[in-house]
Amino acid sequence: MNAGFKTYLSDLLNESIEHISSVSGGDISLAYKISTANSDYFLKINNAPDALTMFQTEVYGLQTIAKTYTIKTPEVTAYDMFEDSAFLLLEFIESKSPTSEDFGLLGTQLAHLHQCTSERFGLDNDNFIGRLPQPNSHHKTWTDFYTCERLQPQLELAKQKGLLQESECPSTELIKNRLQPLFKNIKPSLLHGDLWSGNYLISKDGEPYLIDPAMYYGHNEVDIAMSKLFGGFSESFYEAYGPILPPDEHTSARIEIYQLYYLLVHLNMFGRSYYRSVSSILKRHFI
Repeated sequence: MNAGFKTYLSDLLNESIEHISSVSGGDISLAYKISTANSDYFLKINNAPDALTMFQTEVYGLQTIAKTYTIKTPEVTAYDMFEDSAFLLLEFIESKSPTSEDFGLLGTQLAHLHQCTSERFGLDNDNFIGRLPQPNSHHKTWTDFYTCERLQPQLELAKQKGLLQESECPSTELIKNRLQPLFKNIKPSLLHGDLWSGNYLISKDGEPYLIDPAMYYGHNEVDIAMSKLFGGFSESFYEAYGPILPPDEHTSARIEIYQLYYLLVHLNMFGRSYYRSVSSILKRHFI
């Protein structure tokens, strides 16, 4: 971090910065812990052309989730441009390894977040999933939303990148026909949208926090599907969540279909190491 940016941040905070240290874990932005005499902050810096928009949508997601008073998110201090880079400055949450009880509280609070609803699926603005654009146009049915705003954009991108062949990608009509029986009576829930183990924190005093949202109104099982894709959640999380929003006879099939979206995202961001997982789900449900 250059001296000019450090001075800029000191003026922004109206405090002298005593220590700056790199924080690992992000593959999209550079991350730092900023310490002053009175507070600690979490700083993300990104020089991609759409980085400021990415941070703006992240702030909107964090603040929208916080306003539900169901589960905490870090407080936003500032976001802006400095020279050719965008930055986001947040409250720093000192975290710990979660206990079984912590996971239970996370499951309960996530279920309460999912009880926040809307009349339509989607969001007033588009946002991002990882570094890829995530469209959120409103739809009245979950089948239409999930087909048109989730699966089809990622399938098209995979074809453009040469990662999937045309013959491997089902048509919009086929996707909707296969999803319709599984997607009955689904109501919109406020989702985190990218709930893997790197996107929650348990504070030192045992409070769950959600970070890095890709928020929209969708089916609550989408967050559950992502939580199961790469592991990192204790069984007590699901035991606490399940009684509040219980599964039904189609949950298992839907979980796999929701994981398809995230696997397509990973295919498009990281390449062919995710091809086999994507192909097997496509063959099982849409061929």
